[in-house]
Amino acid sequence: MIRIFAILALLGAVGIGAPAWAAETPAGLNATSAAMTLAQAPSATAEVAAATAAAIAAAAPVATLSKADNAWIMVCAALVILMSLPGLALFYGGLVRTKNMLSVLMQVFVTFALISVLWVVYGYSLAFTEGGSFFGVLDKVFLKGITADSLGATFSKGVFISELTFVIFQGAFAAITCCLIVGAFAERAKFAAILVFMVIWFTLSYAPMAHMVWYWAGPDAYVDAAAGEAAGATAGFLFQKGALDFAGGTVVHINAAVAGLVGAFMIGKRIGYGRESMAPHSLTFTMIGASLLWFGWFGFNAGSALEASGGSALAMVNTWLATACATMSWMLAEWMIKGKPSMLGAASGAVAGLVAITPAAGFVGVMGAIVIGLLAGVICLWGVNGLKHLLGADDSLDVFGVHGVGGILGAILTGVFAAPSLGGSGVYDYVANAVGEYDMTAQVISQLWGVGTVIVWSGVVSVVAFKLVDLVIGLRVPEDEEREGLDITSHGESAYHY
Repeated sequence: MIRIFAILALLGAVGIGAPAWAAETPAGLNATSAAMTLAQAPSATAEVAAATAAAIAAAAPVATLSKADNAWIMVCAALVILMSLPGLALFYGGLVRTKNMLSVLMQVFVTFALISVLWVVYGYSLAFTEGGSFFGVLDKVFLKGITADSLGATFSKGVFISELTFVIFQGAFAAITCCLIVGAFAERAKFAAILVFMVIWFTLSYAPMAHMVWYWAGPDAYVDAAAGEAAGATAGFLFQKGALDFAGGTVVHINAAVAGLVGAFMIGKRIGYGRESMAPHSLTFTMIGASLLWFGWFGFNAGSALEASGGSALAMVNTWLATACATMSWMLAEWMIKGKPSMLGAASGAVAGLVAITPAAGFVGVMGAIVIGLLAGVICLWGVNGLKHLLGADDSLDVFGVHGVGGILGAILTGVFAAPSLGGSGVYDYVANAVGEYDMTAQVISQLWGVGTVIVWSGVVSVVAFKLVDLVIGLRVPEDEEREGLDITSHGESAYHY
């Protein structure tokens, strides 16, 4: 049985570590509903369903809220919000010219608010309810049926947090993902166009990617091999493929980066790009923003364990360490190439490290985190210089060079360094309640499935969304407004008066 389930694990029937889900009814608590769910699965027979329901009922843990875990995830949700407001807003704001400072702050601030509302209205339901392989269903619109007593599962059998806590934690992820996109076409896009694009992209790209990667039936459903197979059939597409993404390398970073790159191409280059100076107006703000991102990222990654556990501590240490390594490697490489180390380089290196360790944080050991961080600093430096010139796009704040390149690097290397032989956690077998056999080649292939799927999916959705917005509203401000600056022309305000 163990050998059979180890094979299923490689196919994505089991896994740990993604900030994955909240059970509609905690698995193991209701034998009747469990039997009904299994009976509806294509591969399940009535006999299997009945037998599994009986096994679940016999082994059912007492459904109680873990107050310590719940408190930790509530704190982590607040930390993720801090990453966006003010962390990302200040990081981006400092990188643009003085005349566009407020426009970027406004875009991040309002995008965060918009997506927060949409998440509660329908986004959570699309992402974290059982439906198809690509989308959930609309059973939980406006958080229908979720109360203060509703429980969401974690990654340990019988351990639960409040589903409302999971809602806000995942909602903060959704919001910051959309905020990341605006940096790619800063300083020339219409504010209304950005908001309408975000609604379309969030609905058709973020929610389904979250479902594909993170939705599964939960650990309590895996009482035996037959139940595990049936439960695995209800998971998201990439979860079934075995793709590991602890905290959002595919769902957040590559997803947003591809959308940003498409936007940079379709909106076009800034007036004077390549001829006029477009240097950051305040690296002080950028450094403060990067520091807030680093601080808040502990909630982003460590919170994705969904428990105040040793796994959460591992993710926290890896986040701290990989970021430090990437800061140093970017700075040293830049120092060697340009002759001087820069504050912008150090801050960019830190963000590159944060991005690259995100999919791997709870799966790799500290040596894996060191290698990922060191590589991220150097490779993302190439991403914002060499690759950017090869692509020929005016990605204003290097969203693809950092989040796209770093996310791809981290996602692939997760498959390498998650190997127990290299200090990683491996893939957990919830039937045997032990780590299963690990096939590095198979896992890397699963990771490539994740990377390829998100690039194609986000790319197609982004092209369609930008085209629709361009036809209805127009994507770009007029030339005279762009020259004057979006602070005054779009918002009637100035960041500075001197």
